[in-house]
Amino acid sequence: MKITVIGGGSTYTPELVNGFLKRKASLPLTELCLMDIDGERLAIVGGFARRMIEAAGSPFSLTLSGDRASALEGASYVINQIRVGKMPARRADEYLGMRHGLVGQETTGVGGMANALRTIPVTLDIAEDIRRLAPGALFLNFANPAGLVTEALFRYAPGTRAVGVCNVGITTKMRLLELWEKMTGEKVDPGRAELETLGLNHLTWHRGFRIDGRELWPKLFPAILEWMRAEKDADWDIGTLETLGMVPNYYLRYYYYTSRILGEQKKWPPSRAEIVMEIEKELLGRYSDPRLTELPPELMKRGGAFYSELATHVIDDHWNDRGNVHVINARNGGAVAGWPDDWVLELPARVDAQGVHPLATRALGGAPAGLVVQVKEYELLTVEAAVKGDRRSLREALLAHPLGPEADKVGAVADDILETNRKYLPRFFA
Repeated sequence: MKITVIGGGSTYTPELVNGFLKRKASLPLTELCLMDIDGERLAIVGGFARRMIEAAGSPFSLTLSGDRASALEGASYVINQIRVGKMPARRADEYLGMRHGLVGQETTGVGGMANALRTIPVTLDIAEDIRRLAPGALFLNFANPAGLVTEALFRYAPGTRAVGVCNVGITTKMRLLELWEKMTGEKVDPGRAELETLGLNHLTWHRGFRIDGRELWPKLFPAILEWMRAEKDADWDIGTLETLGMVPNYYLRYYYYTSRILGEQKKWPPSRAEIVMEIEKELLGRYSDPRLTELPPELMKRGGAFYSELATHVIDDHWNDRGNVHVINARNGGAVAGWPDDWVLELPARVDAQGVHPLATRALGGAPAGLVVQVKEYELLTVEAAVKGDRRSLREALLAHPLGPEADKVGAVADDILETNRKYLPRFFA
């Protein structure tokens, strides 16, 4: 088995390597290939990864490559964790929003749109290479905005076996298991628990939690409210949660508390990208230490907790036909009645040797349903703009987004997005 990681120079990669080492007994991995266009980062991250693998008894080989075609050839699984334009582009996304009095964020609002415009064409090129060089490989997309990129894969890379992965679902599940243990003293293996969540990537609502098939939400939700009341810096006010009867995804604070977010932005610098740039500088320094063979504690500052657990678990379940349930991004396909079958949603799905199967789940209603429809229209327009270099679709997407500019400012924001990212968006300047 060969697994290829595109964007292998990411500071997340050692966590992924650690995940594969944990599963060496169940995954017959022979070659892990890290591919990156940044040779310097790849050498540092790859060197640390090699020491990790050797310290674990070298259960599989490691190859480093700057050539995408050779890296993909013969792969059984491909993980996409690219960041087009690297961290400076993320910083530009954040300040672009700030310039126009809008939310500046890497996956949400105008920053997320800019990120998608850069990332979708490259990811579709990767999918085409997979079709030629690794037909049948399962393509796990972690590149942000994960749901929007996965939507593009299903619409414009037919035949690609794609699934979008995000750590929010698994992180929420692990936190609810911790809460359950505090409440009852019962420590539960995560494999026995299932989180019921629905929506779009970074736009989901958590509304159910089962252990061994037992629905525990009626007990957990009041405990969550009690915990929120005790927290001085809680993400949510109690009234919002009581109104919804659900716990919103962390990223919904950009929609529900926009003025608060804009107030926080006024304190920049540093923006989140600038903070992460300093963390990455520290991490790469640690990774360069020839004595380091285990994950350093500084990695927890980077974010993305449990990402490797989800990615490696999905691969393990697929290879070994386990049929476990994960919260992932996949095409609806009738799982949620009333929403189009061809929408990519974030929802629970069973993973086995035949693929990824979204589970039938009750639709969202009320305010959450309205927000999902509005943001999905934005996503579809953004995909079309990215693939075709269509400026009209770009402007209409900005009009559709609830966090977009006022109508008479759409042209200025669209022009700013394109000029700021000109070197990454050749389709718009053909």
